Amino acid sequence: MGHVEWVQFARVQRVPRAGEIAHAGPQFEEPAGGGAVVAVALARLGAETTLFTALGDDELGARSSARLRELGVSVRAVTRAAPTRRAVTLTDATGERTITTIGPRLQVAGDDLELGLEELERMDGVYFTAGDGAALRAARRARVLVASPRAREALGEGVSLDALILSSGDATESGGAERARGEAELLVLTEAEHGGSWRTRAGDEGSWAAILPPGPIADTYGCGDAFAAGVTYALAARMDVGRAVELGARCAAVTLAGEGPYGRELTPALLDYPPEPPDDD
Repeated sequence: MGHVEWVQFARVQRVPRAGEIAHAGPQFEEPAGGGAVVAVALARLGAETTLFTALGDDELGARSSARLRELGVSVRAVTRAAPTRRAVTLTDATGERTITTIGPRLQVAGDDLELGLEELERMDGVYFTAGDGAALRAARRARVLVASPRAREALGEGVSLDALILSSGDATESGGAERARGEAELLVLTEAEHGGSWRTRAGDEGSWAAILPPGPIADTYGCGDAFAAGVTYALAARMDVGRAVELGARCAAVTLAGEGPYGRELTPALLDYPPEPPDDD
């Protein structure tokens, strides 16, 4: 359950400083944003995936829905009398991305009856990145509920979370996480190329190392969302925390080697990436 943005991706040598002009290279467009990227990553892992979202009553909303279905996601979208949110992403020569969003984020509300939110009760897992408090309470009916601090005002209202995933280097996410730290059984902190750490409410803790991508670094866009998808998939499949963060790290590494969020993603054929080293014996 989350938001969708229609994103224009462009390559630049470097992001321009104030007053400069940058000349873009290759360009393409995709529906992305935290809800869309996680949904596609889950579908490519082999999960039967439904995205509950809100889209604008416009061409970009229709195009977003159609494209996500092409990518293997079942889309349940409520239509808002507002434009679908857009974004521009510049990716520099090192693969780092810079994002500018245009327009307000559209999200699901608990009273969007046409979405059939009662079906969340039969879900093995839900990843929640946008929606109101009532929508989060509906998502709690699933066996496993994983959330992002980008859920903002929906958090901190007494809804228990199985996991809360955030980037330790993102001030916005760290601030949003303060509302829900006490409600999460598992807190997962990512640290980009340094891996990350986790701790449970019971006091258990651990860490993981980043995994090298299966090729040159192409684009960091969507890596954090791919990690979240891997963790959600694993927890819904009843894997332990160590295996969950390892799968998340694999998903992020594979995405890092592709253009944009969908250029290269972990699939069941790559679940053992990276391969185990040969036995010296």
